[in-house]
Amino acid sequence: MSEKGIRIEGLSKRYGEGDTAVYALKDVNMEVSPGEVVGLIGPSGSGKSTLLKCLGAVIDPTAGRMMLGDEVIYDDAWKVRDLRALRRDKIGFVFQAPYLIPFLNVTDNVALLPMLAGVANGASRARALELLTALDVQHRAHAMPSQLSGGEQQRVAIARGLVNRPPVILADEPTAPLDSERAMTVIRILNDMASKFETAIIVVTHDEKIIPTFKRIYHIRDGVTHEEAGEGRGYD
Repeated sequence: MSEKGIRIEGLSKRYGEGDTAVYALKDVNMEVSPGEVVGLIGPSGSGKSTLLKCLGAVIDPTAGRMMLGDEVIYDDAWKVRDLRALRRDKIGFVFQAPYLIPFLNVTDNVALLPMLAGVANGASRARALELLTALDVQHRAHAMPSQLSGGEQQRVAIARGLVNRPPVILADEPTAPLDSERAMTVIRILNDMASKFETAIIVVTHDEKIIPTFKRIYHIRDGVTHEEAGEGRGYD
């Protein structure tokens, strides 16, 4: 593991105590290297959402260890004081819905996060335009979210997730609302961005169209992960 990527060791999440205790996650182990896109699949209620929320520092695990690169961020307790800054600076999120701010244009939607992190306005906008160009939506830089197609909105959401150059991207059903062609475009973009920025990307999905593209898959059942070799057929 280099200075980027993510490693999880023995992660558990328990709800309740004593006889009423329920384990949503049980001794989960996972590693995603820089530049790698890994699929996380499993039936509803298997623990996918809980795992993503733990990885995203949205909820507290019960036990285990999580590392971003060489930094231990959780070891039976959070080792990072400011979880909001952790989410802002080191973890990017891409959701099923783009969740773009409707009263900000495309550039402002992407540039907002680095500005909140203290990056100067000009530098934030330059970084946003660089990503919009890489994602081939630079011609929509001054458009409002309502003027974009669904595919364009998802590209802008990916740019927003990458703009602070986080070591990890968590993508929750990013292709669910898209047809086959647009779904493959999103997966191609995620792979290209992972390679370009050395980002470790975890994609939670039920989408059978994209599952064959992954080289590695973690299948979660009853809160336990099982690593499987994916088909790795690509996305052309």
